Amino acid sequence: MSHRRSHRRRLLVSGLNVAGALAIVGVMLIPLYWAVVTSLKTLPQSYATPTSLLPPSPTFSAYSQVLHTQGGSLLTSFIIAIGATVLSLLISVPAAYALANFRFRVTGLVTLSLLVAQTVPGIVLGTSFFKIFARIHLLNSYPGLIIADSTYCVPFAILVIRAFMIALPRDLLEAAQVDGATMLGCLLRIVIPLSRPAILSAALFSFLFAWGDFLFALTLSTSNAVEPMTLSIYSYLGQYTSQWPELMAAAVFAAIPSAILLVLVQQGIRGGIATAGLKG
Repeated sequence: MSHRRSHRRRLLVSGLNVAGALAIVGVMLIPLYWAVVTSLKTLPQSYATPTSLLPPSPTFSAYSQVLHTQGGSLLTSFIIAIGATVLSLLISVPAAYALANFRFRVTGLVTLSLLVAQTVPGIVLGTSFFKIFARIHLLNSYPGLIIADSTYCVPFAILVIRAFMIALPRDLLEAAQVDGATMLGCLLRIVIPLSRPAILSAALFSFLFAWGDFLFALTLSTSNAVEPMTLSIYSYLGQYTSQWPELMAAAVFAAIPSAILLVLVQQGIRGGIATAGLKG
C-alpha cells in the first residue's frame, strides 16, 4: 500500500513539474506569438483597439517590405556573427588548452581575470572602443564590430572549453607524446575532437551574442555603412509612430537563424555544459 502511495506521489510530482515547465514555456513564447501575429497585420490593424489575438486578414506585405529594405542588414549580422565566432574560437581554444595543461603561477590569476571580464558593463567597453577605433579607422567596419563582439565572447569561451579540457584523461596526451606527437599535434588530433561538445557550446553562445548585439553596433556605427539587424529593427521605432508590422517581421527574421542553430546543436550544448559544469 505504501509503495502505491509513493508511486502516485511521484507521478503527481512529475505531473506538476511538467505542467509548471509547460506554463513557463508558454509565458516565454507569448512575445514570439505576438510578434508573429502583429507581423501579419496591416499598420491600421496593429493600432486598432481592442486588439485581436489573430490577424483579421493575414498579409505578408511586412515581410516583403523588410526583405526589400533590410535584407542587407540580415547579411551584415550574419557576417559579423560568423566572424566573431571564428575569431573567438581561434583565440579561446589554444588559450583554454594552455590554461588546462600548463600550470603557471599566474594560471589562477588569469582564470580569475576572465571571470572579472564577464562583469564589465558593455557600455564601458563600447565607449573605450569608440575612442580607439576612431584613431585606427575601424568605426563603421566589419572588423571593428567583429573585434568588439569577440571581447565578450572570448572570456566565456575560454572558461567553458578549459573546464572541459581539464576533465580529459591525461593518459591519452601522455601516450600521444610518447609516440612522438607534439603539443600542437595533441591539440589538433586528440584534444579538439574530444572537446567538440564544449567547443560547439562556446561557438553557439558566441554566435548568439554577436547576432543579438545592439550596444556595440550602436556605439561603433556613426553611419549606415555597416548596419546589423539589431540597428535595423531599432530604426522602425519612431518618436510619434512606429511601424509595428515591419518591426515585428524584422524581429521574426532575426529570431529564425538563432532558433535553427539552437535546434541543430542542442545535443552538443547539453553535453558541453553538463560535462563542463560537473567535471570542471
